[in-house]
Amino acid sequence: MNKRTNNQNILAQSADKGIRTTIIGIFTSIILASVKAVAGVLGNSYALIADAIESTSDVFTSLIVLTGLKIAKRPADKTHPYGHGKAEPFAGILVAAALFMAAVVIIIQSIHEIITPHHAPAPFTLIVLVVVVIVKEFLFRFIIKVGDSVDSVAVKNDAWHHRSDAITSGAAFIGIAIALIGGKGYEEADDFAALCASFIIIYNSYRLFKPALYEIMDTAPSNEVIDKIIKIALLVDGVIAIDKCFARKMGFQYYIDMHVIVDGSITVYHGHEIAHTVKNKLLNSFENISDVLIHIEPATEERLNRNNIRTK
Repeated sequence: MNKRTNNQNILAQSADKGIRTTIIGIFTSIILASVKAVAGVLGNSYALIADAIESTSDVFTSLIVLTGLKIAKRPADKTHPYGHGKAEPFAGILVAAALFMAAVVIIIQSIHEIITPHHAPAPFTLIVLVVVVIVKEFLFRFIIKVGDSVDSVAVKNDAWHHRSDAITSGAAFIGIAIALIGGKGYEEADDFAALCASFIIIYNSYRLFKPALYEIMDTAPSNEVIDKIIKIALLVDGVIAIDKCFARKMGFQYYIDMHVIVDGSITVYHGHEIAHTVKNKLLNSFENISDVLIHIEPATEERLNRNNIRTK
């Protein structure tokens, strides 16, 4: 098994980890959404019903993430020579959009509830919300850890969706507590809490949308990643300098394009061997690099005097 094949297997394993955590999130959200909806109706709390809507959106967005991960793990083929990794950040964009839409629904209904007279929520709804906050926060920490380990924007977005659910539940708790403590005249406190939580959700949808969009647009990774790639390439015998180094993320893995400067007097065969050595060294050094495309350039005074050149 060559190193590239091994890296592809690691990609599949990363996708499988993301899929497993997403499935756990789906079942948890289904249970919590059902509990909150029933408690909200019986306990006369729109904040809790709005929270149930948010949890229901978690189910649908997690299904989107699940689909994206399953597509992203497919190997490259004739029509997709770079693989199907873009399905993963695309799923992340859909999750962010779903978060925004859920917030809009909550805003509209919250305003309606605020201007419509109604009774204060029942005290038992507070107990439900405490349980929900604990479960959702635990779920967030579990999924975000997996998302960071596999470097998946879709999985991390899904985790933050659960954190948003915990936030709305916390806001609902505060609103209901104010309504119960304040008594008559404070019945709308939980509706205002739902309204405030919706703006937090909108903010989270924005911060989740950005990295997913950047990945779709092939935005370069951080300078630290590029610097590390260049430093390792410069360790190869025969490499005089690195002229250019571009990287783009495709799902769970990166594709590298690099211009390597070598002695112009060597044979084409020798230059070819240097290029393969650089490629193999990078594949062995980074598990999340899928492929490296290297262009060999002869060393000239003009090239070596460029501002962006990197030498040993």
